[in-house]
Amino acid sequence: MSLTPSPGRMAVDFEERVDYDRLRSYRLARARAALDASELGALLVFDVNNIRYLTSTMIGEWARDKVARYALLMRDREPIVWDFGSAALHHEIYAPWLQPGNSRPGMLGLRGSVAPDAGLIARAVAEIRSELAAAGVADLPIGVDIAELPMVLELQRVGLDVRDGQQVMLDARQIKSADEIALLSTAAAMVDGVYQTLSEALKPGIRENELVAIANKQLYDMGSDDVEAINAVSGERCNPHPHNFSDRLIRPGDQAFFDIIQSYMGYRTCYYRTFVVGRATQPQKDAYTQCREWIDAAIDLVRPGVSTDQIARVWPKAEDFGFDSEMAAFGLQFGHGLGLALHERPIISRLNSLEHPMELQEGMVFALETYCPASDGVSAARIEEEIVVTADGPKVITLFPADELFVTNPY
Repeated sequence: MSLTPSPGRMAVDFEERVDYDRLRSYRLARARAALDASELGALLVFDVNNIRYLTSTMIGEWARDKVARYALLMRDREPIVWDFGSAALHHEIYAPWLQPGNSRPGMLGLRGSVAPDAGLIARAVAEIRSELAAAGVADLPIGVDIAELPMVLELQRVGLDVRDGQQVMLDARQIKSADEIALLSTAAAMVDGVYQTLSEALKPGIRENELVAIANKQLYDMGSDDVEAINAVSGERCNPHPHNFSDRLIRPGDQAFFDIIQSYMGYRTCYYRTFVVGRATQPQKDAYTQCREWIDAAIDLVRPGVSTDQIARVWPKAEDFGFDSEMAAFGLQFGHGLGLALHERPIISRLNSLEHPMELQEGMVFALETYCPASDGVSAARIEEEIVVTADGPKVITLFPADELFVTNPY
């Protein structure tokens, strides 16, 4: 099991825990190095995870899908962030690592609610282009991660060469520092505790949505800054996996699995566990055993230098567990990087990894997840472990027991 630390959430004087100055410096240095290694002169980012990585600023989770915030990193310049109204002034006061004047109010139209002909996007692009010119990089390509189409068209209209900046940011983010790993481990420790609570609450008569509510409250009480999603899947809903939750009543003998996706200081979990209520049948036990064997075979391969196709090959083909294609089965036998986003590098599956593998490196953190339908036609097992790639092999940071099928409130 993992020895990766998960310190308390407070800063204390008697232990070295997460060093946030060091974290900010590491992230910006990684982004600068990735930018310097590219053909780009600057990165213009709208993805809130990329904004946080570059500037260590974040506002409410409501902003995640608004495409309202953006940041610019140019070669040999300090990052600039344009934020929503008064948030820009807040950063000026409380984010002293930003250069004075580099936290600015910005407004692009809230995904078209203010039409482009109002001129907000044109004004923003003119300011961005002015900054690029002052830095001497206006003639170099500019990398953009995600953006509204009117923004891309305006960037092109003023003569900027727009390229894919998401790949550069993913290059930067794929190797985690010790501080990032500690935050990821702490986030996983929070979910360890939630699974203990769910195992005690999982009994006949409670509904999936009630269990989701219990988990949400506990996570926010523990300090989560975003409970992104919780899958709660039970009984006949287990097969095929619907990737959601409902108001279904839990019944005796149900198999039930959960995925808890949340973040602490921005660093995310993706953490499945499977239970059975009261008593387990042989088909349920067999499915769980197979699911465990598939994930253990993958974990055993994890070390620097291993390529992702080697891991994907130990998992069954889609046709072997009831699907017509790897596309239809995508996400069931699956690996994905974890960090400020839920899906970072590497992405591991038979869909993409066999022909386009990448090499594992020390400092990567990712989740591995497997799924096995039961022979009873309705039950299924789902297991997920979060792994840190170390020089000595894999370190598992998801610690709630999962070696055997967990029977809750046994009869």
